[in-house]
Amino acid sequence: MKRKVFFAIVLMSLFFSSAYSQGPGQAGYIIDRSEKGYFPLVADGKAAPILLSQDEWPGVRRATNSFINDIRSVADVIPLLPDRLEGSRRLIIAGTLGRNQWIDRLVKQGRINVDSIAGKWETYLIQSVQKPFPGVEEVLIIAGSDKRGTIYGIYDMSAQIGVSPWYWWADVPPKKKRAIYVKPGRHTDGTPAVKYRGIFINDEAPAFSGWTTAKFGGFNHGMYEKVFELLLRLKANYLWPAMWGRAFNDDDKLNPVLADEYGIVMGTSHHEPMNRAQQEWKLYGKGEWNYETNKDVLEKFWRKGIENMGAKETIVTVGMRGDGDMPMTEGSNITLLERIVKDQRAIINDVLKKDASEVPQMWALYKEVQDYYDKGMRVPDDVTLLLCDDNWGNIRKLPSLTEKPRKGGYGIYYHFDYVGGPRSYKWINTNSVSRIWEQMHLAYEYNARQLWVVNVGDLKPMEYPISFFLDYAWKPERWTADKLRNYSIEWAAQQFGNHHAAEIADILIAYTRYNSRCKPELLNEKTFSLLNYNEFFRVTSDYRLLEDRAKKLYEVLPANYRDAFYQLVLHPVQASANLTEMYLETAKNKYYIQKGNAAAANEAADKVKVLFDKDQQISDYYNNQLAGGKWKHMMDQTHIGYVSWSDPANNVMPAVTRLNPDSTKNTTSLPLYTTNLTAVKPDIFKDEHGYIAIEAEHFSRAVGNGEIRWTVIPDYGNTLSGVTPWPVTSARVKTGLKTPHLEYDIDLKDSGIVSIITCVSPTLDFKHQNGLFYAVSIDDEQPQMVDISTRVDSRQWETSVIGNIRKLTTRHKIGSPGKHVLKYWMVDPAVVLQKIMIDSGGLKESFLGPVYKAETER
Repeated sequence: MKRKVFFAIVLMSLFFSSAYSQGPGQAGYIIDRSEKGYFPLVADGKAAPILLSQDEWPGVRRATNSFINDIRSVADVIPLLPDRLEGSRRLIIAGTLGRNQWIDRLVKQGRINVDSIAGKWETYLIQSVQKPFPGVEEVLIIAGSDKRGTIYGIYDMSAQIGVSPWYWWADVPPKKKRAIYVKPGRHTDGTPAVKYRGIFINDEAPAFSGWTTAKFGGFNHGMYEKVFELLLRLKANYLWPAMWGRAFNDDDKLNPVLADEYGIVMGTSHHEPMNRAQQEWKLYGKGEWNYETNKDVLEKFWRKGIENMGAKETIVTVGMRGDGDMPMTEGSNITLLERIVKDQRAIINDVLKKDASEVPQMWALYKEVQDYYDKGMRVPDDVTLLLCDDNWGNIRKLPSLTEKPRKGGYGIYYHFDYVGGPRSYKWINTNSVSRIWEQMHLAYEYNARQLWVVNVGDLKPMEYPISFFLDYAWKPERWTADKLRNYSIEWAAQQFGNHHAAEIADILIAYTRYNSRCKPELLNEKTFSLLNYNEFFRVTSDYRLLEDRAKKLYEVLPANYRDAFYQLVLHPVQASANLTEMYLETAKNKYYIQKGNAAAANEAADKVKVLFDKDQQISDYYNNQLAGGKWKHMMDQTHIGYVSWSDPANNVMPAVTRLNPDSTKNTTSLPLYTTNLTAVKPDIFKDEHGYIAIEAEHFSRAVGNGEIRWTVIPDYGNTLSGVTPWPVTSARVKTGLKTPHLEYDIDLKDSGIVSIITCVSPTLDFKHQNGLFYAVSIDDEQPQMVDISTRVDSRQWETSVIGNIRKLTTRHKIGSPGKHVLKYWMVDPAVVLQKIMIDSGGLKESFLGPVYKAETER
């Protein structure tokens, strides 16, 4: 028994010997040993006491109490919380400039320089000071420029000592330490680049709603306090609360009070104006949701929303959509909508007794509302224009780089989850960091920097992309394309330590790329080709190999980390792998039925049933056993058996057919191919099978022009990566001999006509400049211009978002066989190339296209 205990202690010490605790991209300033000038946060079994001013913000007090609990969970000691300076030789002083007399005194005496934070938004400074006051040997100062600046400084310390922001929401254990020392120097993470950064809990039934009802008894302050704390630990500050049949301000009167006390800026979603939830209209509204016919009732309803808001930090949604997040009536016009906003601002002015321009407001250009804007509708300059994606992660519109800046600025409403066409996707994370980065980098560079909010569905299981979205909003310049893998490694290290972080990151990157190319709700037995390029087998094998890696890691992790690992890594891989294999077996069943192979058809049918049952078992484990049943109902979302855009009431097993084993003896089998294929970059791409498949990053030469270069976005898109011209703010280019282009050396076996299928991301014409173009040519022929843009909700758009790609074909005449150069030309920025296929007569239908080059491939 003693040997087992000793081995466990050794294993844990090895696992965390170089534990990474701080947030991704941040420099660490905590160590577990004493050195000269290091402040002892925890030493010799005691923790430094923490001193707060009586005038401090309540939210700072709450964060400090959390920090005390964090120290206890890490080091098994509890800091004291004295109310006076005297009696402590070393202590921590946390406070906000102007609200903490001791910090203000040190500033006045020149003992600490706060020029880098004073007057800034949400900025903090952590610094030790020697002999600051009589009888005090040393203090560690956590100073904030404002309320949230101080709170973020406190929670940054929590992360640094080893408490993940996801400690409660994903059961990540604290990194245990016996001693904690703070390095000397000035520690800060600067000022956030995006002013308001937050999430939208949405589409929350049945999973989140079932969970919070079972866990907390409803959508009450008990649950929301957990959300508020999570947001602050992630350095977020903004929340759209759950609204499917819910009313944040009405369900529990403590909800808005505590949000403000914690330091969360509240809002209501894009279609809920004036701080009133849609559900409140259902409860208290009278008559139609129609301003032309029911103006007085609506204004009274809205007035109550602003009265309830009072002085609490809120961004007021203005404007109006139809009831239930539907378009306005067909007769609605711009004049009416502008009048609605004007009248809403008059209510704000009247109730709050201040000019409406002093109250943060937001107008969401969601769906048809953007059409009103494009046709000339305008709101006052101080109102933030919230631009939106197409609900599938493709931003619809961005401000012009040449237009006059707005006082209220621009924001982005983005989606990790959606209910609507062509298919709702709610079940599991399908968002790759590289794609989020590409679109949000675009938004930031085009000056949409006032507000970023993302629809996160049930919040779980979106932990990984939520972290990235908010970290990127804080400091975009920290995360360039070549550092995205580093983000994943550092995020994994923050949750699980350094020892396995690189491999965990590889799994996170791979599964999100696999899931993003086709949402699980869209998968069926026809998604991937059963016969061409071994595609369905290859995709399934990739998932299963990934699952094997995740399971092996699960087994070697310390037991107290397994619940967190299951939630953040193993579950999405296991569930996705199982689902994909179920559809593969469904496809095999149909194939063998057609061929009359009864034994193989029935075997496949049996496997479909086993895998369908396994899907439920995986969900049952998550709901009922994981973390002792803490997450009951969180995996209730259906995801199998869609017949329209809306989710089915229950999962429905794919239809299979069984044959009487004695009715047919056909033994036709599917051809066997190698499944573990990796795209390679040869010196020259040869046409050996009637086609050539080229990954975008496998160019022979990348030609820039001094101002424009080419950037590879790793782990992006459906197959390998993306390549795009840089910077994204470049102007449109007219193709010419020396303009930016990529060159691919190819060897064609015949002359004649070939087709080039160019695979690009489904980026929209966000500049509204009559298209988004690239050009393509072979050798010195005139480049053919191609427009990749689609109209949202069109058939072309549906096809592109279903497959997460835009495949566009051009035809080219080849004069002679042999060596040629394929040229892909930049015309517009922000077009991301993923893959090029040349069809000389042998290319077969498939979802992902062939892989170049495998000797066994046919």
